Amino acid sequence: MSMTIAPDQVERIVWNQHHDPFEVLGPHAIEQDGKTVWVVRAYQPNADSVSVILPESRTEYPMQSLHHPHFFECTIDVPELVNYQLRLKSSEHDRVIYDPYAFRSPFLTEFDLHLFTEGNHHRIYEKLGAHLTTQNGIAGVYFAVWAPNARNVSVLGDFNNWDGRQHQMRRGSTGVWELFIPELTVGAHYKYEIKNQNGHIYEKSDPHGFQQEVRPKTASIVTDLDDYTWHDEDWLEKRRHTDPLTNPISVYEVHLGSWLHASSAEPALLPNGESSPPVIVTDLKPGARFLTYRELADKLIPYVKELGFTHIELLPIAEHPFDGSWGYQVVGHYACTSRFGTPQDFMYFVDQCHLNGIGVIVDWVPGHFPKDGHGLAFFDGTHLYEHADPRKGEHKEWGTLVFNYGRNEVRNYLVANALFWFDKYHIDGVRVDAVASMLYLDYCRKDGEWVANQYGGRENIEAADFLRQMNHLLFSYFPGALSIAEESTSWPMVSWPTYVGGLGFNLKWNMGWMHDMLDYFHMDPWFRQFHQNNLTFSIWYHHSENFMLALSHDEVVHGKSNMIGKMPGDEWQKFANLRCLYGYMFAHPGKKTLFMSMEFAQWNEWNVWGDLDWHLLQYEPHRKLKQFFTVLNSLYRSEPSLYAQDFSEAGFEWIDCSDNRHSVISFIRRDKDSGDFIVAVCNFTPQPHSHYRVGVPEAGFYTELLNSDARDFGGSNMGNLGGKWSDEWAYHNHPYSIDLCLPPLSTLILKLDRQKSRTLSS
Repeated sequence: MSMTIAPDQVERIVWNQHHDPFEVLGPHAIEQDGKTVWVVRAYQPNADSVSVILPESRTEYPMQSLHHPHFFECTIDVPELVNYQLRLKSSEHDRVIYDPYAFRSPFLTEFDLHLFTEGNHHRIYEKLGAHLTTQNGIAGVYFAVWAPNARNVSVLGDFNNWDGRQHQMRRGSTGVWELFIPELTVGAHYKYEIKNQNGHIYEKSDPHGFQQEVRPKTASIVTDLDDYTWHDEDWLEKRRHTDPLTNPISVYEVHLGSWLHASSAEPALLPNGESSPPVIVTDLKPGARFLTYRELADKLIPYVKELGFTHIELLPIAEHPFDGSWGYQVVGHYACTSRFGTPQDFMYFVDQCHLNGIGVIVDWVPGHFPKDGHGLAFFDGTHLYEHADPRKGEHKEWGTLVFNYGRNEVRNYLVANALFWFDKYHIDGVRVDAVASMLYLDYCRKDGEWVANQYGGRENIEAADFLRQMNHLLFSYFPGALSIAEESTSWPMVSWPTYVGGLGFNLKWNMGWMHDMLDYFHMDPWFRQFHQNNLTFSIWYHHSENFMLALSHDEVVHGKSNMIGKMPGDEWQKFANLRCLYGYMFAHPGKKTLFMSMEFAQWNEWNVWGDLDWHLLQYEPHRKLKQFFTVLNSLYRSEPSLYAQDFSEAGFEWIDCSDNRHSVISFIRRDKDSGDFIVAVCNFTPQPHSHYRVGVPEAGFYTELLNSDARDFGGSNMGNLGGKWSDEWAYHNHPYSIDLCLPPLSTLILKLDRQKSRTLSS
């Protein structure tokens, strides 16, 4: 046969050095003997012979080797060549496939690429990655990956024996490589083989992959995120028209891998109530396995609902290689971890949360990523996602790399990722991890180990701009959502809108309150009289941000002791201190977050490798503390005074914050519309007070809604017999007052009963 291609072109394909294999492989129209015919070329390194099949005519055309034993070519004289097939024969196999290089229509448009390069493609996850699609009537999977500095990129998979020679990708003008592989389906395992300019090979998981293998395996898995039928339309519609800041938010923070395990001999729960031998197992604890997302839906959701929390917050569930990282070293930002099941299983979990009136918040980690070889690090043989300069691109303390927020495509990757979890998984909020590490160029760095910004300052301007963009878009697309900053410094206006210069979060963890409270409660009660400022300081700055009060996982690890262990005194006093702290926390302005195990006073620190100490619930003090949380959450959700004006100065008023001699504080929380208010009084010592007078603004009967010292909660059962009538005795700058019995180490919450007051006074 006559040569239709130069030998050097064939060599470039054989040695995987061609930036666009479509120029060589697949069908090509050429002029021959005065007419147009088709030349088909194929490189099949594992085939002894190849032929072209035209399905409609059932005609088969043998191909000839050209310049290389496994490079094949034939000429076909037909007017049009569409959807032909290749018959591949070897000593072991004889199979028929569609030729990937016959499908030339680009999946990404020029507009897609333009938006991506300027950092504004908000749904780039619908274009990059692996997507089920149909071309020319043939179903398959379209792969696209951004690797602008790579010399070549191939798709590896269980469908081609992980041979990078077989599915070489085409490079676009913006550095996006793409290829459609016909007849691939859900469940195919794949990676990208990336060669840098020196020919060094990197095997990478898909940055936009929707599912990955369970560690220690690292391949991505083709999946379809649109094949789950949701049932939470009412929840989402209500969320769209709700301002979360004026609603109760009480969050139960959970690490799914250590809340509870199942026996490895117990079948795993699958869709439609089916069961099978468990495939998601762990060696974290002998004889144990992780619960699946569906099993967690059956066990965790009723538990959280019983306790009365409004939201579940999940420690990062994006794919991560090491269990001991708690999920904070992410390699698959678009993949929910396969430890607990499939993406559809996680959708089921979120769906069931919503059907049970519980919101879902996910910890999101845009601040850093690990150096694992299959991840984003040195992705295309260059510092693509991270800064090349380690003074900007590395967190040495954590052994991780820092995203280059100044690069449009990297910023696009992260912004779209935040939107992705709301779009595809219907989550209700993100808690953004380690915001301070993003905002400050010198975070955990010594002098000489960091680079100042263009103005000579320590602020990471590019990171701040990224956070503003992310929050602005998040609330534009998903009104009613939550974006919570774990920000531990005094960076201004973290929870202020972007249009006034804020970072755009709608909540910020109050780390100052947390440290002050834990320091205060760790003291022997006698010394607390000298540290009244710990109790009151948070109010001085509280209304500068929209704060969330958080007692998180970070406070019960690394030798810090669990909450019950931080409390002074004997066992009774420890439990009383805890109830007093939690009562004060729920009466204090701000939304609430507590980590799992705090609700029943686990003595041991949180252990990521094991279950919570559920056996403690057989003992009355632990069981009664759990009951206290049920009552506390119920009260919190039923009293708008405790949440409606969390972030308005009109919602809080001190009655007396200066009684340090008794370590007692009292204050008022007010509703916005009804005129209702509650009175909170906290006694932070074991000394009860039988006649403690507190000023109140209105006359009447004040019902005791909560007494943390009640017998039902394990207390001494001192109290006020259900409530107290006010006296016409001006006190604390109020025209009336009530004479209270303050139990030891207690929080009291009282409310004026207007109906009873009117009835009896008349």
